[in-house]
Amino acid sequence: MVDLAALRQELAHDPLAAWLDWLPQALDTALDDERNGNLPRFQQALDGLPTLRAQHVDLRRDQVLIGQADEVDAASRSRIEHALRGLMPWRKGPFEIFGIPIDTEWRSDWKWTRVLPHLAPLAGRRVLDVGCGSGYHLLRMRGEGAALAIGIDPSVLFTAQFAALRQLAGVTHAHVLPFPLEGLPEPAQGGRLAAFDTVFSMGVIYHRRDPQEHLAHLLECLRPGGQLLLESLVIEGGAEDCLYPADTETNPSGRYAMMRNVWSVPSAQMLKRWMQQAGLKQVRIVDETRTTLDEQRQTDWMRYLSLAGFLDPHDPTRTVEGFPAPRRAILVAEK
Repeated sequence: MVDLAALRQELAHDPLAAWLDWLPQALDTALDDERNGNLPRFQQALDGLPTLRAQHVDLRRDQVLIGQADEVDAASRSRIEHALRGLMPWRKGPFEIFGIPIDTEWRSDWKWTRVLPHLAPLAGRRVLDVGCGSGYHLLRMRGEGAALAIGIDPSVLFTAQFAALRQLAGVTHAHVLPFPLEGLPEPAQGGRLAAFDTVFSMGVIYHRRDPQEHLAHLLECLRPGGQLLLESLVIEGGAEDCLYPADTETNPSGRYAMMRNVWSVPSAQMLKRWMQQAGLKQVRIVDETRTTLDEQRQTDWMRYLSLAGFLDPHDPTRTVEGFPAPRRAILVAEK
Protein backbone atom coordinates (compact mmCIF):
# COMPACT_ATOMS: atom_id res chain seq x y z
CA MET A 1 0.00 0.00 0.00
CA VAL A 2 2.98 2.29 0.66
CA ASP A 3 5.84 1.83 -1.81
CA LEU A 4 8.68 1.44 0.67
CA ALA A 5 11.15 0.44 -2.05
CA ALA A 6 10.51 3.72 -3.87
CA LEU A 7 10.86 5.64 -0.62
CA ARG A 8 14.20 3.97 0.08
CA GLN A 9 15.45 4.99 -3.34
CA GLU A 10 14.08 8.53 -3.26
CA LEU A 11 15.20 9.32 0.30
CA ALA A 12 18.58 7.58 0.24
CA HIS A 13 20.53 10.79 -0.37
CA ASP A 14 17.92 13.21 0.95
CA PRO A 15 17.89 15.13 4.24
CA LEU A 16 14.96 12.85 5.13
CA ALA A 17 17.14 9.72 4.89
CA ALA A 18 16.85 9.33 8.67
CA TRP A 19 13.18 8.44 8.14
CA LEU A 20 14.30 5.13 6.68
CA ASP A 21 15.48 4.05 10.15
CA TRP A 22 12.01 4.14 11.72
CA LEU A 23 9.62 4.08 8.76
CA PRO A 24 9.46 0.30 8.06
CA GLN A 25 8.43 -0.61 11.60
CA ALA A 26 6.03 2.34 11.83
CA LEU A 27 4.33 1.27 8.61
CA ASP A 28 4.03 -2.33 9.81
CA THR A 29 2.29 -1.06 12.94
CA ALA A 30 0.00 1.42 11.18
CA LEU A 31 -1.01 -1.07 8.48
CA ASP A 32 -1.70 -3.99 10.82
CA ASP A 33 -4.94 -5.82 9.98
CA GLU A 34 -5.80 -6.12 13.67
CA ARG A 35 -5.69 -2.32 14.05
CA ASN A 36 -7.71 -1.64 10.90
CA GLY A 37 -10.74 -3.84 10.32
CA ASN A 38 -11.33 -2.34 6.86
CA LEU A 39 -7.77 -2.86 5.67
CA PRO A 40 -8.45 -6.24 3.97
CA ARG A 41 -11.30 -4.61 2.00
CA PHE A 42 -9.06 -1.75 0.91
CA GLN A 43 -6.31 -4.15 -0.10
CA GLN A 44 -8.79 -6.26 -2.06
CA ALA A 45 -9.82 -3.14 -3.99
CA LEU A 46 -6.19 -2.31 -4.77
CA ASP A 47 -5.52 -5.90 -5.83
CA GLY A 48 -8.43 -5.60 -8.27
CA LEU A 49 -6.78 -2.83 -10.27
CA PRO A 50 -5.36 -3.91 -13.64
CA THR A 51 -1.59 -3.61 -13.98
CA LEU A 52 -1.39 -0.66 -16.34
CA ARG A 53 -0.06 2.89 -16.35
CA ALA A 54 -1.73 5.94 -17.82
CA GLN A 55 -0.13 7.35 -20.95
CA HIS A 56 -1.63 10.79 -20.41
CA VAL A 57 -1.39 12.37 -16.95
CA ASP A 58 -2.13 16.02 -16.19
CA LEU A 59 -1.51 17.00 -12.57
CA ARG A 60 -2.11 20.69 -13.26
CA ARG A 61 -5.69 20.19 -14.39
CA ASP A 62 -8.42 21.01 -11.86
CA GLN A 63 -9.97 17.58 -12.44
CA VAL A 64 -6.66 15.73 -12.25
CA LEU A 65 -6.32 13.55 -15.34
CA ILE A 66 -4.99 10.02 -15.00
CA GLY A 67 -5.39 8.29 -18.35
CA GLN A 68 -7.76 9.05 -21.20
CA ALA A 69 -10.81 6.94 -21.96
CA ASP A 70 -9.34 5.49 -25.17
CA GLU A 71 -6.29 4.10 -23.35
CA VAL A 72 -8.22 1.11 -21.95
CA ASP A 73 -10.92 -1.26 -23.14
CA ALA A 74 -14.36 -1.48 -21.56
CA ALA A 75 -13.44 -4.48 -19.41
CA SER A 76 -10.40 -2.76 -17.92
CA ARG A 77 -12.36 0.43 -17.31
CA SER A 78 -15.02 -1.57 -15.49
CA ARG A 79 -12.36 -3.21 -13.30
CA ILE A 80 -10.86 0.18 -12.48
CA GLU A 81 -14.21 1.69 -11.55
CA HIS A 82 -15.13 -1.33 -9.43
CA ALA A 83 -11.83 -1.07 -7.55
CA LEU A 84 -12.13 2.68 -7.02
CA ARG A 85 -15.70 2.31 -5.76
CA GLY A 86 -14.33 -0.21 -3.28
CA LEU A 87 -12.38 2.70 -1.79
CA MET A 88 -15.40 4.96 -1.23
CA PRO A 89 -16.14 7.47 0.17
CA TRP A 90 -14.00 9.81 -1.94
CA ARG A 91 -13.88 13.16 -0.17
CA LYS A 92 -11.03 15.13 -1.81
CA GLY A 93 -10.68 15.59 -5.57
CA PRO A 94 -11.90 15.71 -8.35
CA PHE A 95 -10.27 13.23 -10.71
CA GLU A 96 -10.83 11.79 -14.17
CA ILE A 97 -9.37 8.31 -14.43
CA PHE A 98 -9.44 6.59 -17.83
CA GLY A 99 -12.71 8.36 -18.64
CA ILE A 100 -14.23 7.72 -15.19
CA PRO A 101 -15.14 11.02 -13.48
CA ILE A 102 -14.70 10.87 -9.71
CA ASP A 103 -16.90 13.64 -8.37
CA THR A 104 -15.66 13.93 -4.80
CA GLU A 105 -17.45 15.50 -1.83
CA TRP A 106 -15.11 18.51 -1.86
CA ARG A 107 -14.15 20.62 -4.84
CA SER A 108 -10.57 20.63 -3.58
CA ASP A 109 -9.53 22.39 -6.78
CA TRP A 110 -11.34 25.49 -5.54
CA LYS A 111 -9.18 25.53 -2.42
CA TRP A 112 -6.06 25.02 -4.55
CA THR A 113 -7.06 28.00 -6.70
CA ARG A 114 -7.25 30.10 -3.53
CA VAL A 115 -3.96 28.74 -2.17
CA LEU A 116 -1.65 28.69 -5.18
CA PRO A 117 -1.18 32.45 -5.77
CA HIS A 118 0.19 32.88 -2.25
CA LEU A 119 2.79 30.10 -2.34
CA ALA A 120 6.47 30.47 -2.97
CA PRO A 121 7.05 28.61 -6.28
CA LEU A 122 7.01 24.88 -5.51
CA ALA A 123 9.45 23.87 -8.26
CA GLY A 124 12.31 21.91 -6.73
CA ARG A 125 10.92 22.14 -3.20
CA ARG A 126 10.41 19.41 -0.63
CA VAL A 127 6.83 19.70 0.66
CA LEU A 128 4.85 18.16 3.52
CA ASP A 129 1.03 18.09 3.52
CA VAL A 130 -0.36 17.38 7.00
CA GLY A 131 -3.86 15.91 6.91
CA CYS A 132 -3.54 15.28 3.19
CA GLY A 133 -6.66 13.15 2.64
CA SER A 134 -6.65 11.26 -0.67
CA GLY A 135 -3.55 13.14 -1.83
CA TYR A 136 -5.31 15.36 -4.37
CA HIS A 137 -3.27 18.38 -3.32
CA LEU A 138 -0.06 16.30 -3.30
CA LEU A 139 -0.61 15.60 -6.97
CA ARG A 140 -1.21 19.27 -7.64
CA MET A 141 2.03 20.06 -5.78
CA ARG A 142 3.93 17.61 -7.97
CA GLY A 143 2.24 19.20 -10.95
CA GLU A 144 3.78 22.52 -9.89
CA GLY A 145 7.22 20.90 -9.86
CA ALA A 146 7.73 19.93 -6.21
CA ALA A 147 10.77 17.65 -6.02
CA LEU A 148 9.25 15.53 -3.24
CA ALA A 149 5.69 15.61 -1.89
CA ILE A 150 4.98 13.74 1.34
CA GLY A 151 1.48 13.60 2.80
CA ILE A 152 0.58 12.29 6.23
CA ASP A 153 -2.90 11.37 7.41
CA PRO A 154 -3.91 8.74 9.98
CA SER A 155 -6.75 7.44 7.79
CA VAL A 156 -5.75 4.18 6.12
CA LEU A 157 -8.54 4.73 3.58
CA PHE A 158 -6.74 7.82 2.32
CA THR A 159 -3.48 5.88 2.12
CA ALA A 160 -5.24 3.27 0.00
CA GLN A 161 -6.89 5.88 -2.24
CA PHE A 162 -3.55 7.51 -2.96
CA ALA A 163 -1.95 4.12 -3.57
CA ALA A 164 -4.53 3.53 -6.32
CA LEU A 165 -3.96 6.97 -7.85
CA ARG A 166 -0.20 6.61 -7.69
CA GLN A 167 -0.25 3.15 -9.24
CA LEU A 168 -2.46 4.17 -12.16
CA ALA A 169 -0.65 7.46 -12.80
CA GLY A 170 2.88 6.11 -12.36
CA VAL A 171 3.71 9.16 -10.24
CA THR A 172 7.06 9.17 -8.43
CA HIS A 173 8.35 11.27 -5.52
CA ALA A 174 4.89 11.50 -3.96
CA HIS A 175 3.72 9.41 -1.02
CA VAL A 176 0.92 9.30 1.56
CA LEU A 177 1.88 7.83 4.93
CA PRO A 178 -0.74 6.69 7.49
CA PHE A 179 0.44 8.79 10.43
CA PRO A 180 -0.72 11.89 12.28
CA LEU A 181 1.82 14.68 12.65
CA GLU A 182 2.17 14.06 16.37
CA GLY A 183 2.75 10.38 15.59
CA LEU A 184 6.06 11.09 13.87
CA PRO A 185 9.12 10.51 16.06
CA GLU A 186 10.68 13.49 17.82
CA PRO A 187 13.40 15.33 15.86
CA ALA A 188 16.12 13.63 17.90
CA GLN A 189 14.76 10.25 16.75
CA GLY A 190 14.75 11.29 13.08
CA GLY A 191 11.04 12.10 12.79
CA ARG A 192 9.94 15.73 12.61
CA LEU A 193 13.10 16.96 10.87
CA ALA A 194 13.45 20.57 9.71
CA ALA A 195 13.84 19.34 6.14
CA PHE A 196 10.79 20.68 4.31
CA ASP A 197 10.77 23.86 2.25
CA THR A 198 6.98 24.20 2.39
CA VAL A 199 4.61 22.73 4.97
CA PHE A 200 0.83 22.65 4.54
CA SER A 201 -1.71 22.14 7.32
CA MET A 202 -5.21 22.39 5.86
CA GLY A 203 -8.24 21.49 7.92
CA VAL A 204 -6.34 20.09 10.90
CA ILE A 205 -5.67 22.66 13.62
CA TYR A 206 -9.26 22.84 14.87
CA HIS A 207 -9.15 19.09 15.49
CA ARG A 208 -6.25 19.53 17.93
CA ARG A 209 -6.81 20.08 21.65
CA ASP A 210 -3.67 22.23 21.79
CA PRO A 211 -3.29 24.41 18.68
CA GLN A 212 0.05 25.76 19.87
CA GLU A 213 1.45 22.23 20.08
CA HIS A 214 0.28 21.62 16.51
CA LEU A 215 2.03 24.80 15.35
CA ALA A 216 5.19 23.78 17.22
CA HIS A 217 5.20 20.41 15.45
CA LEU A 218 4.71 22.10 12.08
CA LEU A 219 7.65 24.39 12.80
CA GLU A 220 9.84 21.41 13.66
CA CYS A 221 9.31 20.09 10.13
CA LEU A 222 10.05 23.39 8.40
CA ARG A 223 13.54 24.53 7.44
CA PRO A 224 14.64 28.04 8.43
CA GLY A 225 13.18 30.45 5.89
CA GLY A 226 10.62 27.88 4.74
CA GLN A 227 6.95 28.66 4.18
CA LEU A 228 3.97 27.45 6.20
CA LEU A 229 0.48 27.51 4.74
CA LEU A 230 -2.27 27.05 7.31
CA GLU A 231 -5.94 26.65 6.44
CA SER A 232 -8.66 26.39 9.05
CA LEU A 233 -12.27 26.83 9.94
CA VAL A 234 -12.72 30.33 11.35
CA ILE A 235 -15.43 32.63 12.65
CA GLU A 236 -15.86 36.30 12.00
CA GLY A 237 -14.49 38.51 14.74
CA GLY A 238 -11.44 40.08 16.32
CA ALA A 239 -8.28 38.72 17.91
CA GLU A 240 -10.11 37.67 21.09
CA ASP A 241 -12.92 35.73 19.43
CA CYS A 242 -13.04 31.92 19.36
CA LEU A 243 -15.64 29.16 19.54
CA TYR A 244 -15.10 26.06 21.68
CA PRO A 245 -17.63 23.56 20.30
CA ALA A 246 -16.26 20.59 22.24
CA ASP A 247 -17.23 22.25 25.53
CA THR A 248 -20.30 20.18 26.38
CA GLU A 249 -21.32 22.56 29.16
CA THR A 250 -22.22 25.17 26.55
CA ASN A 251 -22.82 22.79 23.60
CA PRO A 252 -24.42 19.52 24.75
CA SER A 253 -23.65 17.69 21.50
CA GLY A 254 -19.97 18.61 21.68
CA ARG A 255 -20.01 18.98 17.90
CA TYR A 256 -19.60 21.64 15.25
CA ALA A 257 -21.46 21.06 11.96
CA MET A 258 -21.93 17.49 13.24
CA MET A 259 -18.16 16.97 13.46
CA ARG A 260 -16.61 15.52 16.58
CA ASN A 261 -13.30 16.72 17.98
CA VAL A 262 -13.61 20.34 16.87
CA TRP A 263 -11.90 21.86 19.87
CA SER A 264 -11.61 25.48 18.79
CA VAL A 265 -12.73 27.62 15.86
CA PRO A 266 -10.84 30.91 16.13
CA SER A 267 -11.30 34.10 14.20
CA ALA A 268 -8.72 34.60 11.46
CA GLN A 269 -7.19 37.36 13.59
CA MET A 270 -6.84 35.05 16.58
CA LEU A 271 -5.30 32.37 14.35
CA LYS A 272 -2.82 34.95 13.10
CA ARG A 273 -1.91 35.79 16.69
CA TRP A 274 -1.42 32.11 17.54
CA MET A 275 1.00 31.80 14.63
CA GLN A 276 2.92 34.88 15.72
CA GLN A 277 3.12 33.54 19.28
CA ALA A 278 4.54 30.29 17.88
CA GLY A 279 7.44 32.26 16.40
CA LEU A 280 6.34 32.46 12.77
CA LYS A 281 7.25 35.57 10.81
CA GLN A 282 5.43 37.67 8.21
CA VAL A 283 2.10 36.07 9.10
CA ARG A 284 -0.67 37.22 6.81
CA ILE A 285 -4.28 36.34 6.15
CA VAL A 286 -4.59 35.86 2.40
CA ASP A 287 -8.11 34.50 2.02
CA GLU A 288 -11.33 34.09 3.97
CA THR A 289 -14.25 32.37 2.27
CA ARG A 290 -17.58 30.96 3.38
CA THR A 291 -18.01 27.31 2.38
CA THR A 292 -20.87 26.87 -0.07
CA LEU A 293 -23.10 23.95 -0.97
CA ASP A 294 -21.38 23.85 -4.36
CA GLU A 295 -17.95 23.33 -2.80
CA GLN A 296 -18.90 20.61 -0.30
CA ARG A 297 -21.76 18.28 -1.16
CA GLN A 298 -23.00 14.71 -1.36
CA THR A 299 -22.11 12.93 -4.61
CA ASP A 300 -22.31 9.46 -6.13
CA TRP A 301 -18.78 8.88 -4.84
CA MET A 302 -19.55 10.17 -1.30
CA ARG A 303 -23.06 9.15 -0.31
CA TYR A 304 -23.07 10.19 3.33
CA LEU A 305 -24.37 13.47 4.74
CA SER A 306 -22.46 16.54 3.64
CA LEU A 307 -22.69 20.28 4.26
CA ALA A 308 -26.40 20.59 3.41
CA GLY A 309 -27.17 18.19 6.25
CA PHE A 310 -24.93 20.02 8.70
CA LEU A 311 -26.74 23.38 8.41
CA ASP A 312 -29.94 24.55 10.08
CA PRO A 313 -32.65 23.81 7.49
CA HIS A 314 -34.41 27.06 8.43
CA ASP A 315 -31.29 29.25 8.56
CA PRO A 316 -28.34 28.19 6.36
CA THR A 317 -26.13 30.82 8.00
CA ARG A 318 -26.06 28.59 11.12
CA THR A 319 -25.05 25.00 11.78
CA VAL A 320 -27.52 22.51 13.22
CA GLU A 321 -25.96 23.27 16.63
CA GLY A 322 -26.62 27.00 16.19
CA PHE A 323 -23.04 28.07 15.44
CA PRO A 324 -22.05 30.28 12.50
CA ALA A 325 -21.92 28.26 9.27
CA PRO A 326 -18.46 27.11 8.13
CA ARG A 327 -16.07 29.65 6.71
CA ARG A 328 -12.40 29.02 6.11
CA ALA A 329 -9.29 31.17 6.17
CA ILE A 330 -5.86 30.71 4.61
CA LEU A 331 -2.78 32.15 6.27
CA VAL A 332 0.83 32.03 5.15
CA ALA A 333 4.00 32.68 7.13
CA GLU A 334 7.73 32.03 7.17
CA LYS A 335 9.95 30.39 9.74
